[in-house]
Amino acid sequence: MNKYPVTFELLHVCKQTGARLGRVTTPHGSFMTPAFMPVGTQATVKGMTPDEVKSMGAGIILSNTYHLWMRPGSELVARAGGLHKFMNWDRAILTDSGGFQVFSLATPKDIVEEGVHFRSHIDGSKQFLTPEKSMKIQNDLGSDIIMAFDECCPYPSTHEYAARSQARTTRWLERCINSHKNPDTQGLFGIIQGSMYEDLRRESAAAITSFDLPGYAIGGISVGEPAELFYKVLDWTAPLMPEDKPRYLMGVGTPDYLIEGAVSGIDMFDCVLPTRLGRHGTILTNKGRMIVRDKRHEEDFGPMEEGCSCYACRNYSAAYIRHLFKANEILGMRLATWHNIHFLLHLMEQVREAIAADCLGDFRDEFFAKYEGARRNG
Repeated sequence: MNKYPVTFELLHVCKQTGARLGRVTTPHGSFMTPAFMPVGTQATVKGMTPDEVKSMGAGIILSNTYHLWMRPGSELVARAGGLHKFMNWDRAILTDSGGFQVFSLATPKDIVEEGVHFRSHIDGSKQFLTPEKSMKIQNDLGSDIIMAFDECCPYPSTHEYAARSQARTTRWLERCINSHKNPDTQGLFGIIQGSMYEDLRRESAAAITSFDLPGYAIGGISVGEPAELFYKVLDWTAPLMPEDKPRYLMGVGTPDYLIEGAVSGIDMFDCVLPTRLGRHGTILTNKGRMIVRDKRHEEDFGPMEEGCSCYACRNYSAAYIRHLFKANEILGMRLATWHNIHFLLHLMEQVREAIAADCLGDFRDEFFAKYEGARRNG
């Protein structure tokens, strides 16, 4: 019998890059890694039904602890039978801790050892989130993977501030472990912090992984720092994470970061990018981003991306989807979102195939030879 409700099986290591092919098993099914997790912030992937998201191959989605606490309330979700039943999603769910959102609503003086004071974005009411409260909310929600309440440093932060922050994150993790009521059915992941400082990242990784947990995450990067610094922190941190547990890089969803993250040994990613871009008419393609609302697509009667097998590209032209956006029709946002989610899920499928074939480095080079976006140098 497994010790944890969430387990990881390492299936293959790419001989060319060291990237990992694996399988994560949860109480609501398994999914292959490296995996991208579509974000369903408020118990819905914006614009999509659960069946549509499943049809694209998603084995896990992410929901947001802060937003579901504020509305409709975690107790209501518990009375509904938990988040899976409430939103009619029968596959795995990961919930974040709520920390990223509350820190965006707080000032440094609002952060105390006990927790974080902030005001609700809905009605301005005073709220207080603690590690214990985050665990209670996530226990109510019943997600398969829950995240420890951590302090996410803004960028830039001084070494002194980041050191205090990462030490507090470790203390908060211990409080999360002690207050987690469902360790047999919900896997708690710890989060490595330390801002952009190598010594703090090493200290944090040693401290966080000293707790025997079913998985670990890298937090506090992809928060506005330049790409060169992002890659440095990733290179410092990923090798310090246990090989037999899933490695989660939080808040990352651009194609270049996904591919390079996989090369670095990361197993799980999430980001609001595909839905947010889709709602505004920006399309992810193998050649970079495309603005489907642009005039040049007015008589573009082919698909948004040639060769794409998503529902939108198989059935509708770029000209039609442009028309929907110009007419403020909801279907335009849905179709653009559908394509973007499919694009990233399919990209990760290609990454997994390349790892299995020991050629992820070749795949990366071929992808970036045609992709107009940031890429890693060297």
